[in-house]
Amino acid sequence: MPVRDMKMSDVTVVTRIVVSAFAESVARGLSQEGIDTFYDLSTPEAFSKRLTEHNKLFVCEDQDEILGMIELKEGRHVAMLFVSPDCQKQGIGRKLVSAALKYSRVRSVTVSASLQSVPVYTKYGFCVVGEEEGKEGLRYIPMKIDLD
Repeated sequence: MPVRDMKMSDVTVVTRIVVSAFAESVARGLSQEGIDTFYDLSTPEAFSKRLTEHNKLFVCEDQDEILGMIELKEGRHVAMLFVSPDCQKQGIGRKLVSAALKYSRVRSVTVSASLQSVPVYTKYGFCVVGEEEGKEGLRYIPMKIDLD
């Protein structure tokens, strides 16, 4: 399952994967404000805009079918990591994280992990570095991974 740069032609499929994975695993723990904030960040237009900025977005695919995505913001922060709900626990998230970390511009990469995703990021080598925080209705735990 190769990981490659996300292209503009991937935006619609990526949006569908992100929204479905979010609805299944993250949304239930958020207020309506948080859900609305997330959906605003996950529109095809929002992904298209970020593809033209200083973020790196990657997809993992199998036989030309996109299974997951990751976004590395400014080479220092994992902004999104989502795997299609029916493809989880198959190593796709780990592949995506590994690929994104190769593009890091800093010694420690951070993530604002949704409360449900903390155990997953811990498996990938991230450590909790602060207490639960919130912004615009989104709840998260600050985490980081130190790179060698």
